[in-house]
Amino acid sequence: MPGTDNGYATPERGRDETADERADRRWGELIQEVRVAQTGVQILFGFLLTVVFTPRYAQLEQTEQTIYIVTVVLGAAATGALIGPVSFHRIVAGRRIKPAAVLWAARLTVIGLILLLATMTAALLLILRMATDDGYVPWLVACVLVWYLLCWFALPAWIRRRHSGG
Repeated sequence: MPGTDNGYATPERGRDETADERADRRWGELIQEVRVAQTGVQILFGFLLTVVFTPRYAQLEQTEQTIYIVTVVLGAAATGALIGPVSFHRIVAGRRIKPAAVLWAARLTVIGLILLLATMTAALLLILRMATDDGYVPWLVACVLVWYLLCWFALPAWIRRRHSGG
């Protein structure tokens, strides 16, 4: 029947696939997306972990040390959220609950992207504060944050709304 969830194409779903086929496709797409984000967050997090062992760290003002600690914690949280879908899949594999697993893994990925956004913003703030004492640093960081928000969330949401009606 048109519009029913019989596992095949409906106006809402737009593809001729079963629920299991859809879950398999969405899982493959999600893992490809997560690979890109994981690489970035792992490189950034690895770099952040080394900073505390440099001689310059002891010379940082308390504000910069606080920004650094917050940035490392955000990076650790982002890493956890973006690696989460992999362990999620491994733990639930073969249990015939892939549609639910895909939904929760996708949620973890969005949380990971938000945490990555916060990590990158905090890292940029720290680096620019170290590179210059100018008062424009918060404005520059705010502009980059707005750019991230536009690229990562606003533009995709606008395209989704414009082309799918929801």
